[in-house]
Amino acid sequence: MSKLLSVQNLDVHFKTPSGVIEAVKDVSFDLKKGESLALVGESGSGKSVTAKSILQLLPYPMASHPKGSVLFKGQELIGAPESTMQAIRGDKIGMIFQEPLSALNPLHNIEKQIGEILELHKGLTGAEKKERILDLMENVGLEGLTHRLGAYPHELSGGQRQRVMIAMALANDPDLLIADEPTTALDVTIQAQILELLKNLQERTNMALLLISHDLHVVQKMVDRVCVMKEGENVEHNTTKALFSMPKHAYTRKLLSAQPSGQAIAIDDMTPVLIEAKNLKIHFPLQKNFFGKPISFVKAVDDISLTLRTGRTLGIVGESGSGKSTLGFALLKLLKSDGCIHFNGQEISAFSPKEFRPLRADMQIVFQDPFGSLSPRMSIGQIVGEGLEIHGKHLSKEDKEGRIIKALEDVHLDPETRHRYPHEFSGGQRQRVSIARALILKPKFIVMDEPTSALDMSVQSEIIDLLRELQEKHTLTYMFISHDLRVIRAVSHDILVMKQGQVVESGSTQEIFDAPKEDYTKNLMRAALDLKAG
Repeated sequence: MSKLLSVQNLDVHFKTPSGVIEAVKDVSFDLKKGESLALVGESGSGKSVTAKSILQLLPYPMASHPKGSVLFKGQELIGAPESTMQAIRGDKIGMIFQEPLSALNPLHNIEKQIGEILELHKGLTGAEKKERILDLMENVGLEGLTHRLGAYPHELSGGQRQRVMIAMALANDPDLLIADEPTTALDVTIQAQILELLKNLQERTNMALLLISHDLHVVQKMVDRVCVMKEGENVEHNTTKALFSMPKHAYTRKLLSAQPSGQAIAIDDMTPVLIEAKNLKIHFPLQKNFFGKPISFVKAVDDISLTLRTGRTLGIVGESGSGKSTLGFALLKLLKSDGCIHFNGQEISAFSPKEFRPLRADMQIVFQDPFGSLSPRMSIGQIVGEGLEIHGKHLSKEDKEGRIIKALEDVHLDPETRHRYPHEFSGGQRQRVSIARALILKPKFIVMDEPTSALDMSVQSEIIDLLRELQEKHTLTYMFISHDLRVIRAVSHDILVMKQGQVVESGSTQEIFDAPKEDYTKNLMRAALDLKAG
């Protein structure tokens, strides 16, 4: 069988003001039609840079290839004219990007974004194009959005945005699909569906798959061969079965042994109440009548009440679109809601923005999409220290600098990185910057919206250990939103299970994991166990 893709002795260098960064060093691998290969390794190991080199998506001329070759169907892609690459991208080679909010156009609705690819490469228009769009949306589990083709990326949940990206990548039945963390933002049930979809597409179309992932459970289930990357080099390359059963390199063994573990710190379950919500509602208008009055709604948060005590962690789980993030935004007054919210003994529901501003230092958030939440025009130091410009005006310039350095050290980033910019970092490194930004003000309450979803497992474990350590030291209170039940189990004292804006089940972590009562909760647990067993 002839090679579809051949990457040989690939180097990638980046020119920076401080010198040249050797991001990828002498990497080689091949892919035949119908084959699947995974690139795995910790954040910053060069996985995504290698994948983007194939489609020439790096920031040239800052990026360069001192040596190496990328052949696709015998055609050299390195240095190929832009017209050649445009004909290949999205047609012969599809790509699913890691961060959907930054990859999707915020000014175009989902129908236009999916349809643009079909029109450009296949010439589809009108009813034929719309029929294909609806078919793609159903294939990636977006049946519920087929009546909302006019929705924009910011109106979708993180998981829904990722599925739109997958639909776009699969639109023209590519020969090769490059999937950069394709299931990062998805809950376990949809993750299992997407993985099954990709497998079925491979079998039906003989499509090759290049998977970039930090989730070794997904890798084990999905691919024929694995390349393990560390600091830009390929340190081990083997069949999936051989690599998982008998890893040769010490770094590979470290990756295989790393996964979120432990449990939430022991704390009294009768500490003072920090935040309490009663009958919280957020209903988004779906349709309006002739006079502009809403006649139907999306009930994103539908009559939810909860209590969160000081120093404890409440885990929020549920499928994408269940209202998890919307609930967190409501508690932080980032979205207008009906109902009552008490924080630290104060009724804050009716607070004006000016009245609420002093409390912002005590109530922070870490967003799901690190690239979308970090300003590309600000240095890392400016991003992490931004809150001090408002809530730390009494501090000297030296004190602010010291706090920034300490925050970066707490999340295991070199303080010297404060002089660099977000685009110079991997997805995992950017998420650690986001966490440092939230922690620098030493808040009482932090909403963690999928804070570990972009991180490889070894870094997930480090961040979870760090969050537990900080919680114990500073009596922090977390609301932890995640689709990864291993992470939820490792950090949460209590769990709230959501479905379609409502609470399906709640209780202590042990109760929910050991004896779930509702079928929906049981299905979530079963999907997570099946994925790990895969």
